[in-house]
Amino acid sequence: MMTDIRSMNLSELTEYLTENGFEKFRAKQVLSWFRQDVSSFDEMTNLPARLRAFLKENAYLAKADIVRTRRSAIDDTVKYLFELYDGEYVEGVLMRYHHGLSVCISTQVGCKMGCTFCATGKSGFSRSLTASEMIAQIRSAETDAGERISNVVLMGMGEPFDNYDNVIRFLRLVSSEDSLNIGMRHITISTCGIVPRMREFADLQLQCGLSVSLHAPDDAARSRTMPINRRYPIDEVIAASKYYVKKTNRRIRHALSCKPHPGQQCDGSGVSEKLDQKAECLCQYPVRRRCQRHRTQNARL
Repeated sequence: MMTDIRSMNLSELTEYLTENGFEKFRAKQVLSWFRQDVSSFDEMTNLPARLRAFLKENAYLAKADIVRTRRSAIDDTVKYLFELYDGEYVEGVLMRYHHGLSVCISTQVGCKMGCTFCATGKSGFSRSLTASEMIAQIRSAETDAGERISNVVLMGMGEPFDNYDNVIRFLRLVSSEDSLNIGMRHITISTCGIVPRMREFADLQLQCGLSVSLHAPDDAARSRTMPINRRYPIDEVIAASKYYVKKTNRRIRHALSCKPHPGQQCDGSGVSEKLDQKAECLCQYPVRRRCQRHRTQNARL
């Protein structure tokens, strides 16, 4: 099995190289090339030929190549289709705000959660992304924009807490000076409400933002659209949310959804009372067609 060295931190990379007979200082050299976002080991010109040959034979550099873009006609928003090293595809979105650039990235190819309003949920599940593949999406978006990205949202394809270990590794790497050095307070994670992971994440006290998708004001309605509610009902999700706030002293964004009928108002008052804060209402639009399979030569956004 090929080794994903871009998901390693400095100590792990140092151990990996020294165990295979290379000098300790080579790890920092390799990391410096990661920061330059090289696409092949041959570009690491200050490494000896023996080390480059070893890496080519035993490791790989994760990528997220932009193969298609859609640019908004009304603002600077850009939607990306990324191709991963194994031919799978994920999506991302670049958004420009007054405070800088934000990017929404994916954490899985597909999703297991099966939410009825979500196109990704209708397309099935292939695999989870590695930490390096999440970082690669940010780097590709930065290259396309020609500017530094200052904020990251894990709200693309997949459920981040269903890929918990890789997401935590991503958070620690992307906030490191050896990587993109994006502060935890500039990163937001969205979840459908996997309660044990919400509590586990709270105990880490990483200071990230957290967004919880409720999408319905009561258990009956939520269970019809979000199967996860049958396992973790609203009251348990709210209790876990309050635990997160208590442990981190960070506010949580809760989202409800409503269908955009003329004159309709989304009433989230019941949930807001339980939360002790206002829930945000989002318009929900129908998924017009079933998604294509993830791996396809004719991948479309």
